[in-house]
Amino acid sequence: MFATWKELQAACESCRRCALCETRHNVVVGVGNPRAQVMFIGEGPGENEDLQGEPFVGRAGKLLDKMLAAVDLDRNTNIYIANTVKCRPPQNRDPKPEEQACCMEWLEAQIALIQPEIIVCLGRIAAAQMIKPDIKITREHGQWFEKNGRLWMPMLHPAALLRDPRKKPEAFEDFLRLRDKLEELNQEA
Repeated sequence: MFATWKELQAACESCRRCALCETRHNVVVGVGNPRAQVMFIGEGPGENEDLQGEPFVGRAGKLLDKMLAAVDLDRNTNIYIANTVKCRPPQNRDPKPEEQACCMEWLEAQIALIQPEIIVCLGRIAAAQMIKPDIKITREHGQWFEKNGRLWMPMLHPAALLRDPRKKPEAFEDFLRLRDKLEELNQEA
């Protein structure tokens, strides 16, 4: 494991474990508070993320930021955002299982350094990788799972909400559940 963020960042940036490194512009390690109570995990960088080196900066990221703000969360102050893979899959395709496996050490190191109480998986790919392989995101989003001493919640991916805006109200309900759980945990502390 890595003792510091600097070590982890350097290891990620020099990674050549899979073919995704051959087409990347930037390694997208993550963004946010390294002591966050809540960590969000997406599937992988898209074109904008690859160019800017930061997760969720395109249209889906703007929607995510709006939903976060509605429940008093912010990528720059009180959450951390990462992805299952750190390099953009070509044409924004889903990351392959072997690509996710190559990046798992980086993601596990991020979780170990942050020690979040809650991890939110955005979309089916991240939820299947991190929560359970047979997850049904359309049925199980917004539900709490306990795993390795942490609370986990799958949520609909913001890009899916852009494709089908009718799902925005139910997605927002998930953010309200997250807010309520955070309030509950902070009252217990």
